[in-house]
Amino acid sequence: MYCRVIVDIVHENVAKPFTYLIPESMELCAGQRVAVPFGRREKEGVVVEITDECDVPAEKLREVIRPLEDYAAIPPELMALAEEMAVKAHCPLAETLRLMLPAQMRGGRVHVKTVRVAQAAVSEEEIRTALAADRRKGKRAALLEILADGKKRTVHELAESVRDPQEALKKLAQDGLIRLGDEETLRTPEGAFAETEDPGYELTAGQQEALEEILPCLTGKGGRFLLHGVTGSGKTEVFMKAVRETLSLGKCAIILVPEIALTPQMVSWFRGRFGPVAAVIHSRLSPGERYDEWRRIRRGEARVVIGARSAVFSPVEKLGLIVVDEEHESTYLNDRHPRYDTRDVAASRCARENGTLILASATPSILSFARARRGDYTLLEMPKRVNDRPLPEVEVIDMRQELENGNRTVLSNALRRALKDCIDAGEQAILLMNRRGYNSFVSCRTCGYVVKCPNCDISMTYHLGGSDGKLRCHYCGTEAAPPTVCPECGGRYIRYFGAGTQKVEEEVAKMLPGVVCARMDYDTTGTKDGHGKILEEFRSGRARILIGTQMIAKGLDFPQVTLVGVVAADMALNLPDYRSRERAFQLFTQVAGRAGRGQQSGRVIIQTYLPNDPVIGFASRQDYRAFFESEFRRRRNRLYPPFTVLGRLLIESSREEAAVRAAEELDGKVRALTAQHPDWQKKILTMLKDIPSVKFLKAKHRRHIVIKALVGPETDAFFGALTEMAGEGTDGAEVTFEVNPATMM
Repeated sequence: MYCRVIVDIVHENVAKPFTYLIPESMELCAGQRVAVPFGRREKEGVVVEITDECDVPAEKLREVIRPLEDYAAIPPELMALAEEMAVKAHCPLAETLRLMLPAQMRGGRVHVKTVRVAQAAVSEEEIRTALAADRRKGKRAALLEILADGKKRTVHELAESVRDPQEALKKLAQDGLIRLGDEETLRTPEGAFAETEDPGYELTAGQQEALEEILPCLTGKGGRFLLHGVTGSGKTEVFMKAVRETLSLGKCAIILVPEIALTPQMVSWFRGRFGPVAAVIHSRLSPGERYDEWRRIRRGEARVVIGARSAVFSPVEKLGLIVVDEEHESTYLNDRHPRYDTRDVAASRCARENGTLILASATPSILSFARARRGDYTLLEMPKRVNDRPLPEVEVIDMRQELENGNRTVLSNALRRALKDCIDAGEQAILLMNRRGYNSFVSCRTCGYVVKCPNCDISMTYHLGGSDGKLRCHYCGTEAAPPTVCPECGGRYIRYFGAGTQKVEEEVAKMLPGVVCARMDYDTTGTKDGHGKILEEFRSGRARILIGTQMIAKGLDFPQVTLVGVVAADMALNLPDYRSRERAFQLFTQVAGRAGRGQQSGRVIIQTYLPNDPVIGFASRQDYRAFFESEFRRRRNRLYPPFTVLGRLLIESSREEAAVRAAEELDGKVRALTAQHPDWQKKILTMLKDIPSVKFLKAKHRRHIVIKALVGPETDAFFGALTEMAGEGTDGAEVTFEVNPATMM
């Protein structure tokens, strides 16, 4: 028998399967990982086919060296998904197969963990006889007393009762009284949230109606739903009931969340309901934890998977349900090659495996809601909060007026009063400041020079820390000491402008001394379980105020939160991206929805220099429909997605002249290509070779060619050709092709 193997090398020259002979003593199956000879080296690969036919001359045929596991690491459904993604991304299959496995499995960088265990090898009566004969009553006797009941115990457990037991255990094993061995143990992620009891909620009428639409699809051939419910309407409870039904049918479920910050809380809820059958997958797990959770899923021990984007590739069998929570979030777009949209991958898996897909959000993406209106998804709406709790009262503060009144701090007088009232009432508050650090940028008042990162065309942010502050680039991580004199003019009038989460934290500490604040941003959540520890501090009530960036704006459910403050709304509104209005509305609406989820009513204060902006008005009323109609018209008039599709060839090089030359060369190639295909050319609305708004990033000079085209099969073919063109590269520069990229900056 022979097998065809995709070798784990991402290169067009070796993108095809290679045929190997299977030794007579070896059994293999499709999806199994193997070690094979490749040239003069040993390489890993994945078996894609077992066959009794061979088109390779016998003298050139080589044998598989060994299997790397005794099972198929990639089940057939995920193999088909990898093949589909490779075609769409125009990349080698080896590249998409890597997505299906924990990265550390490649190259044997993670292994099964074992522990040393001891167990009695004889009857309890024989052990009692041995104890009676032991006159010294030392470590041997103490260990025999513990092991007399016949149960297995780890050496680590025994060491808690008997100091340094190793030598004594060896002698007992030599005497035949006990057995020593190694047993596999699983590394379990430790979430900061405790498991919760099933509260046994009675569903509201809105929840029940949504669930009754979903349940029939779980028993049949699946369905596609967009679950649109206002914040606090109980969407998660609908998932819970759907997951319970999925499990009762012998199927598995995957729950996707957009932020690692949401994972501990979601895991807590699901483990509380479903116990150890819930597994968690995300990038902050240790390699060993991720590998062991993946193995639990592959072996069928875990049937509910909760995680961020990569969890969509979990090797569950009998897939019944995928939920994409907060489906509007841009984190579901993977912007590294091979690029993919998690929502599309989830839809493909469900279609292939007869699963049901639920996209859920209080603020659905414009694209998803448009698809639902078109009939691609069944739209389920939940317009009321649980128990008819009112939506929070929203107040918009004009910061121009605050400035005129002499208030130059980051907190308006209204927000200050509201914070004090909230704390005095024993309640909690959330403050959103969508920029980390202390000051936004550092500038010279004499000449206007702004301190920028030497590796990026980005102003550096001032961060407090220790005895001295530092300037830090939020794109590449470069740090520098703040200047005492201007590098440009030598002036000494260095000033710190703007504010970040640290500055807000300092202002609150001055105003409310002794009140514990928790700050949640990229700087405070970099450690293992960082998100969970901060959220647990807030959930327990030890911290009364939670200050953070957008990671605190969605999904979190804290009943004691009655006040939400949006400190600087204008940051989200003024980004150079056609989606800035959509993202600003989503951010404001989502964070406002954290208030008033318990028994007390909620209040939201939005601080802005643009109080009459329509987006702030829509968010204040939580009026998604009105916002959608307004934004849909704007995009139709200006021909933005979903009415068109945007493509971008991004060119990056360490040398500016190489980036410029590559952009010129590619621009010529693209124009020559469209001249050869008039049907492609007709679909192009605009094509522009330009400098991105961030022209220098991570020590790379950047240029791009942006194409706006009408939707259609011709555009798909054209963009496929551009993907292949990007893969061919160009001398001295890296080229990537993006479709509707997450950012145009």
